[in-house]
Amino acid sequence: MPNNILVPLIVSVLVLLVLLSGERFIPNNRIGIVEKRFGRRSLKSGFIALNGEAGYQPNVLRGGLHFLMPFQYRVLISPLVTIAQGKIGYVFARDGEPLSAMQVLASNISAHDFQDVTDFLTHGGQRGPQRQILREGTYAINLAQFVVITEERVYYLPLSKDDQMVIEGMTSVIRERKGFTPVVIKDSDDLIGIVTVHDGPSLPSGEIIAPIVGSDMTDSATYHNNFQMPDRFINASGLRGRQLQVLVEGTYYLNRLFATVEMIQKTVVEVGFVGVVVSYTGKLSEDLSGLDYRHGELVSTGSRGVWSDPLLPGKYAFNTYAGKVVMVPTTNIILKWIKSEVGSHNLDENLSEVSLITKDAFEPSLPLSVVIHIDYQKAPLVVQRFGDVKKLVEQTLDPMVSAYFKNIGQTRTLIELIHERNEIQRQSSQEMKDKFLHYNLELEEVLIGTPTTAGDDKNMEIILNQLRSRQIAVEQIETFQRQQVAAQKERELREAQARAEQQRNITESEVSITVLSNQGKADYARAVQQAAQIRTLAEAEAEKIARTGIAQAIATEEQVAAYGGPQFQVTQQVMNRFAEAVQQSRVDVVPRVVVGGSSEGGVTGSSIMEGLLTLLLSDKLNLEVSAGQRPPSEETDRLKEEIRRSLTEKKAAPDNQVPDVTG
Repeated sequence: MPNNILVPLIVSVLVLLVLLSGERFIPNNRIGIVEKRFGRRSLKSGFIALNGEAGYQPNVLRGGLHFLMPFQYRVLISPLVTIAQGKIGYVFARDGEPLSAMQVLASNISAHDFQDVTDFLTHGGQRGPQRQILREGTYAINLAQFVVITEERVYYLPLSKDDQMVIEGMTSVIRERKGFTPVVIKDSDDLIGIVTVHDGPSLPSGEIIAPIVGSDMTDSATYHNNFQMPDRFINASGLRGRQLQVLVEGTYYLNRLFATVEMIQKTVVEVGFVGVVVSYTGKLSEDLSGLDYRHGELVSTGSRGVWSDPLLPGKYAFNTYAGKVVMVPTTNIILKWIKSEVGSHNLDENLSEVSLITKDAFEPSLPLSVVIHIDYQKAPLVVQRFGDVKKLVEQTLDPMVSAYFKNIGQTRTLIELIHERNEIQRQSSQEMKDKFLHYNLELEEVLIGTPTTAGDDKNMEIILNQLRSRQIAVEQIETFQRQQVAAQKERELREAQARAEQQRNITESEVSITVLSNQGKADYARAVQQAAQIRTLAEAEAEKIARTGIAQAIATEEQVAAYGGPQFQVTQQVMNRFAEAVQQSRVDVVPRVVVGGSSEGGVTGSSIMEGLLTLLLSDKLNLEVSAGQRPPSEETDRLKEEIRRSLTEKKAAPDNQVPDVTG
């Protein structure tokens, strides 16, 4: 082959090889990191070549076919950085401005775009761990400049062993702080988050907790949204250390290299209590307790000291590192000076019976119960003065109450101490009220138990047995009396029941008696009426008969005068009665046939009989009449005269007039 042909061929092959060596294909799910092997200038600082120097170039190659000068550039294929949903990615910058002495993490106020290395470095981006974190998504990040640490993997371009150690240490810290997941606080857990910031200026001397900053949502430069924007927190003059501001229910994407979170329980003030806040931080303010009350600082809410306004029942997101909440019961508190018993609030667990010496040298132990109440508005004063209620009980109330009853015991014998227990209770309740008010307490009641003895002392027991026997006798008398009364009541009850059972009969009897009485009265009235009627009728009838008899007598008298005397009249009446009797009996007195003579001048058979009877009776009747005569009475004479007058008037009266014979 001629040389003129071979040389161009070789040149063409070389050119082709050169061209082929400069082509690079980048898949769409990857990036190409470009390293310039040589150039006219070298880097003077850092290791990212911003101005075309030899070294790692700031820009990356995205998916596609790219042509580079062969032998001068090297392309390293790297994956895209992917942050899963609900996860956090941390960034470490290898090049940039150095951190200041007050910094732990690099600031990202201006340099916050990790996908543009040039912008990052030209706007003051700092080397080291970054304050800004990566949220879920996919990023084309130059792994020669940045190291991205996720929960699944670490995205970086290996450079040196020292670099590898730094990355591993950073990853270990993040995992220890559970920094790959956000902070989630559920409402049902009743938890709050106490934040500790690890970056920024330190706390001033004497301060134990950092104040709240950057809470104004309208200030875009300082509102850090619950520590989720570290640079804004620093810009708001936030300080390093434990923060007064707490995290409540919600989800927070926090850079755990910047701030860690400790979960604590919410402060719960139960019903029947108030919470008195003793604040360890805050501004110094005026003491509200007054000049005459020198027992500590009573300050307004938010200041350092004892807050004047207590926390009412409820749940509070209170930072217990910034202060404490002293629970003060507002219901009645029963304090028992009884060693074996403890009240519901456990404030008296160290109390025991009060030892006494009586007037008669007995040494009993007196069990006590004192009921007190704390006004919720005065609860801060109690805490200000004593610290808490238990200290109040043990350091003040116990010696005061014990001394008072020791004095009472010295003025009374054992028997008086037992018999006058009610009076002692009343007296002690009145006298000790003022003492308790001095300590902002309200004394409700003092209760005294039965004195007891300790050890082998039997003298008191003997006296008590005597008192018991005496009381038993009294109770027996009372029992017998009550039994007697009960028996009497039972008898009265039975009588009442018997009366109730007979009440119906009694009622019916009373009704019957009433009815009979009314009937008797009616019969009596009727009988009286009838008697009066009968008497009237009898009187009328008697008068009638009398008048009739007298009239007949007068008529007879006239007849007798007309017939020639009383003998004839009598004979005539006898004969008439005899004839009536014969007629009524229908007896034949004489033969039906009688032989008689003429009626003229002679005597007939009947005349003979009449004459015979007249002769037989006349003598006898004459004797009878003579023997039965009585002297005439005035009444008879008056009636006779009245009847004669009436008859005389009748004869003299005209034929057309009717005589009045009523008189």
